[in-house]
Amino acid sequence: MKISIETLDADKRGECPAELGFGNIFTDHLFTQCYDQGKGWHSQAIKPFHDFTLHPAASVLHYGQEIFEGLKAYRRPDGGINLFRPDQNVRRFNRSAERLVMPTVDEAFHIEAIRQLVEIDQSWVPDQASSSLYIRPAMIATTPKLGLGAATSYLHFIMAGPVGPYFKEGFNPVSVYVSDSFRRAVKGGVGEAKTGGNYAASLFMSEQAAKEGFTQVLWLDALEGRYVEEVGAMNICFVHGGRRIVTPELSGSILAGVTRDSVLQLAPTLGFEVAEERLAIDDIMAKIESGEITEVFGCGTAAVISPVGRLRYRGADKTINGMEAGPVARRLYEELTAIQYGRRDDPFGWIVRV
Repeated sequence: MKISIETLDADKRGECPAELGFGNIFTDHLFTQCYDQGKGWHSQAIKPFHDFTLHPAASVLHYGQEIFEGLKAYRRPDGGINLFRPDQNVRRFNRSAERLVMPTVDEAFHIEAIRQLVEIDQSWVPDQASSSLYIRPAMIATTPKLGLGAATSYLHFIMAGPVGPYFKEGFNPVSVYVSDSFRRAVKGGVGEAKTGGNYAASLFMSEQAAKEGFTQVLWLDALEGRYVEEVGAMNICFVHGGRRIVTPELSGSILAGVTRDSVLQLAPTLGFEVAEERLAIDDIMAKIESGEITEVFGCGTAAVISPVGRLRYRGADKTINGMEAGPVARRLYEELTAIQYGRRDDPFGWIVRV
């Protein structure tokens, strides 16, 4: 497959602003390709950023048949650009596609499309501290039909935009509200797929928590409401005694985070123990109270590593490490970002140069 490329003239291109938020600025171009049953993928192109036109009966609008991913490009000290583990993102993209009965993409071609898009818009990769180019691949069902069933036509697109820290707190600890009444996903459902419905289901409780001053919601399992699953924008980890990092085991309703997997591989090389276990929220709160749990942090593509300074569950607040970022989270953040930005060698083979 060959990508048709149409780029803007230099005098019509935008530029990366000095002040960056998250997810509200986009680069000059995007990648698209179309799928039709019987024909397969076709019309691969990188063109100037543009709107899409959809039939009002497009399946994505009525039955939510859509998936997406998130990864980043990082500016190296030598001016080059790194992609971080794009192979893992595209594999998860295809797992999500299979779960939503959508066509998979060629993994090598998907990564090459990302590489070419980033290369064309390389001036948008920022060089400010803690900034990066966020890349959003997505796929939507475009078949116009109101009968329930898998679509036969799809649009796969990749867009990007420069971003700063995901949370306004930066690396400072965030406050997390444990949802006791609402659930995000159930085992056997689509919780482990990266599809919009999972996030739409989280919005009501997230808005309620925000009104009480909390940055994120921690979700419990849907069957018993006892076991910790994940935070809205990231997986979660608990540090025992400053040495042992424990994260909830994958259950079928938890997203298999690329940063989560990176932490599980990186941490042992830094002298930490790691474990994946079924974690009861009552035990977690008790161990925070006793001091056995010394740190809590989230991990995800957008936030990288985010310390958690406060948990609220059933009206009881527990403060972790005096609302300060702990040494384990800080060490992991520093080591992981050093690999991502090319400030240290990558012993894991995670980096793809653009």
